Parts: sequence; C-alpha cells; structure tokens
Amino acid sequence: MAVYSIKDLETLSGVKAHTIRIWEQRYALINPGRTHSNIRYYEDCELKFLLNIALLNKNGFKISKLAGMKRCDIAEKVAAISEVNFENDTQSDAMTIAMIEMDECKFDRVFAANIQQIGFERTMLEVIYPFLGKLSVLWLTGSLRPVQETYMSNLVRQKIIAAIDREPPVSNRDAASFMLYLPEGDNQELTMLFLQYLLKSRRQRVIYLGQQVQISDLSDAYRIHKPTYIFTMLNEDPLRTTLQKYIDDLVENFSCSQILLTGYQVMSPLLRRPEKVHILSGLQDTIAFIDALRVK
Repeated sequence: MAVYSIKDLETLSGVKAHTIRIWEQRYALINPGRTHSNIRYYEDCELKFLLNIALLNKNGFKISKLAGMKRCDIAEKVAAISEVNFENDTQSDAMTIAMIEMDECKFDRVFAANIQQIGFERTMLEVIYPFLGKLSVLWLTGSLRPVQETYMSNLVRQKIIAAIDREPPVSNRDAASFMLYLPEGDNQELTMLFLQYLLKSRRQRVIYLGQQVQISDLSDAYRIHKPTYIFTMLNEDPLRTTLQKYIDDLVENFSCSQILLTGYQVMSPLLRRPEKVHILSGLQDTIAFIDALRVK
C-alpha cells in the first residue's frame, strides 16, 4: 500500500495543499489518515479520487456538485471528458490517472483518442513528451513510485514500436541513411525509437542498432552499410573514456559519415566540435534537420 503526503497530492494533481484541505473540511471529498503526530497521509484510493476531482474541476464542474456525485459516476465523467477535451492539461491529467492506477485500458483510450484527433506524431510531441516531462518532476520530488514510471514507459514504448512496424521499409537507395544507436550507459530508448519512427515516416532509410552499443560493434555495422549519418544521444558520460575523446573517435572511425549528436552532455560550450559533427539541441531541432533533408 502506497502512502502519500499532502505535498505529493499537490504535485500530482496540481491542486494547492490549502485547497485540498478546504475540500476535505467543507465537502469531505477525501478522508486522510493521521499519523501518531497528527500529520495527514493519503492512500492510493484517495489520490486517485482527487485526480479525478481535479480534472473535472478544471473542466468546469463545481466542487459542490462533485461532492454529491458517486465515485463511479465521477470516473465515467472523467473518461468521457478525456476523449473529447484535447487541451494539454486535461490529457496530462488523464495520463496521470492511468499511471497512478496502472490501468492500460485508460491509457489506451486516451492515446487512441488523441491519435484519431491529431495523429501519432503530434500525440507524441504534444501529449506524451510533456507527460514524460511531468514524470521527471514527480520522480525528483519523490511523488512517483519507480514501478509506475516503468509501467508507463513500457506502454509508450509498445505504441512507438507498433507505429514503426506500420511504416514499410525504405528501399530507395537515393534516400539518406541513418544509423541510430545508444552508447553504453545511456538509456534514453524512447527518444531513439521515436526518432526511428520519424525517419521512416519521412521515407528515410534507418539502421537501428539499439542500446549499449560499443564502438567496435558500431564499426562492424558501419562497414556493411556506410550510412550517410550516424546519430546518437549523449546524456551520460561515455564509459571508459572522456566525452571529447569519444566524439573524436567517432569522427576518426567513421569518416564517410556525418555525426549527429544530441543530449545534455554535448551542449557544453567547452566541447570542441569537429567539422563533421552536428549538434542538435533537442527533438524539435532534430525534426527540423530531418525535414530540411526532404526539401533538398
């Protein structure tokens, strides 16, 4: 059984702690437990209910009305609203509820409704990535359990892989080829998978090598494919070497390819950038780079 503080509830729901206390006292919406020292604590069921209440309140429902509704009716209202209201806050709240409850059906319903409305790419950029950013904040504040983050990340991963599979392989030899990989110690797989989708959907050739790829393994694949671009993310220091030496080794070993780099580590102004290295500041910059290739 998980236990949350009122600060956790504030972080997860976006409702100020002061307001939560008023809702407790005036409307008896949620019922906290008390420690021996009289400090409030909340269990899963209270957190889930508060998230539902918060979402409906943001969508115009008065607290006085919600206080008189059954919990099952409130849950039905939430499900209905999340399928017709595509404002970012509403979708993020709906995703948060699915995460807290670890409910795949709720996640799938919200995801599918957004795809139908704005398509897969915009759903990822406008709904999923902002939500994943929220997860990072929740992780830092201790309001999120690791299993919940892992659960949601795996659901998103499944959706991206399914979208990739729906894109046919590109046989056009005139198209640019991208070799994607993550080095040892870097685990940002969702972004690399999404990049694979973006490239395939734009009819570019992709060789995706996956995670924990060593330079020696990259060299073996390079000799076979001779890609136009080698793309990786560097959010962690490379294992067994310095960042500058790692970049210099890429340039030296893969001289026929352009090196595309993104990630926190490569944003340092102190980093020397060889001519064949292009630094992409984030996902939007990467998409702009790819789209510019289509225009040429």
